[in-house]
Amino acid sequence: MRLALAQINPVVGDLEGNRELILEWLSEARANSADLVVFPELAVTGYPPEDLLLRPGFVRAAEESVEKIALETRGATVLIGSPHFNRDLYNACYVLSGGEVKAIYRKRFLPNYGVFDEDRYFAPGRDLVLLEHGKTLIGPTVCEDMWQPGPPATDLALAGAELLVNISASPFYVGRDREREEMFITRARDNSCFIAFCNTVGGQDELIFDGHSVVLDDEGKVIARAPGFEEALLLADIEPQEVIGRRLRDVRRRALAREREAIPPVDIVHVGSRGPSQNGSKVTVEVAPFVDELEQMRLALELGLRDYVGKNGFREVVIGVSGGIDSALTAALTAEALGPERVHCVSMPSRYSSDDTKADARRLAESLGCPFMEIPIGTIVDAFGQALAGAFEGREPDLAEENIQARVRGVLLMALSNKFGWMLVATGNKSELSVGYATLYGDMAGGFALVKDVYKTDVFRLARYLNERAERELIPTTIIDRAPSAELRENQLDEDSLPPYPKLDEVLEQYVEHDRTLEELSEDGFDREIVERAVSMVDRAEYKRRQAPPGVKIHPKAFGRDRRTPITNRWRG
Repeated sequence: MRLALAQINPVVGDLEGNRELILEWLSEARANSADLVVFPELAVTGYPPEDLLLRPGFVRAAEESVEKIALETRGATVLIGSPHFNRDLYNACYVLSGGEVKAIYRKRFLPNYGVFDEDRYFAPGRDLVLLEHGKTLIGPTVCEDMWQPGPPATDLALAGAELLVNISASPFYVGRDREREEMFITRARDNSCFIAFCNTVGGQDELIFDGHSVVLDDEGKVIARAPGFEEALLLADIEPQEVIGRRLRDVRRRALAREREAIPPVDIVHVGSRGPSQNGSKVTVEVAPFVDELEQMRLALELGLRDYVGKNGFREVVIGVSGGIDSALTAALTAEALGPERVHCVSMPSRYSSDDTKADARRLAESLGCPFMEIPIGTIVDAFGQALAGAFEGREPDLAEENIQARVRGVLLMALSNKFGWMLVATGNKSELSVGYATLYGDMAGGFALVKDVYKTDVFRLARYLNERAERELIPTTIIDRAPSAELRENQLDEDSLPPYPKLDEVLEQYVEHDRTLEELSEDGFDREIVERAVSMVDRAEYKRRQAPPGVKIHPKAFGRDRRTPITNRWRG
């Protein structure tokens, strides 16, 4: 059997555009003589469609789109994801063959944790479906169905499935590709089944889908793997009936069958036969390698930004560059993602900006090849000071005056955005956002916050990595080596207000990502003073995070979709 896994990048809500994309990839799969063509979960609508699923017109239009796709399926069997309404709404895998819908499998396990909210929209399915293609029995599943160690995978295998197909929209975080494949290896071995996993790819608001579609044999060996972070058609020739020999030798399945006593009823649907002989020719199989952690971060961040900009109709972007590390990394990633000519770098020095940072902001833009402009803000800040002099009389300058500078910059950047249609990319990192070391309506202003899920220590690591990868000073080393500073007052350093970033990030990872308590961290040997200070700052800053722009999720628990803490909250610890 020749498989074709179409790892595509649909757009949520673009039913017509997604259908054209699907038919384009189906045509290529058919040109490669594929017997079974697999598309991702909810490929017809894009994932996740969220409250679009509460609109009956949207659901009807999606079903109509599936019917139009079905008309083009003569000569191949297609598995594709779309909503299905039958007295309730289901997350379904449609089976298309011979110009019609042959069967519908409805997702059983609906994830409702982390970024997932499927219980809000879908009812769980209960029925099993087996597809008979020639002499091969195929069991369709949808995403979370295979993350469960038992049914439906075990039931389908006991009913005779030799190939389990999983259509999926599995979001990315660093290391997710390896975790996911290890799970599928276990499922293949436990069920003595070949497995074909087809994942979506692309950015959807905060979420990144990394692809890495894969085909495994019944012993868990990788036969083919698609690359990450890009569209691909993964082809593989398999002999699913090879599993019969292993099943005859492996008595564990018989024990499981006795324990279950009765196999749940399974509908068997004939969907086609093996295509014409290829005269012994085999497709060229690709096993794309996994990449390391920093390259995963780079690819995910650039894909997320590129898709957010493109799918939302922007052409160019603007970034405030200060001569600091966060804006430098943001600009460098953005220039790689979009092309430097589309990235406008704007320096807005105040009286506290050093000659070094002003020079580095310009050097950065020149190194990246980005358009650059400098708009000094000294006279604007002075005008604010004069306007507020009466109200502030008798009080010493403090954070209020510092934040005026940040907000002036935000106003100027948004003015450029409004005038020229450039989307403003914010530059704050996860460490700053965690503890509230950011100015509302100032440096937090923007349409997208690219590095909002990147800790400060990783900002430095990524900056050095980009230079190594480019084999030149893409980001000036003076920016990387300089102690971080907001430059909102004389001789200001971040560590005047925060613990050292390496120590702070260790605490933040445990408190934010792993929900460790203050007492647990103190008992584990973390500096109690740093822990108390960090925890207090994180808890107080929730109101700011609620007003931050969306940004790329690269960790298991990101602010927003994953970590949902009440603003009004007196729990401490």
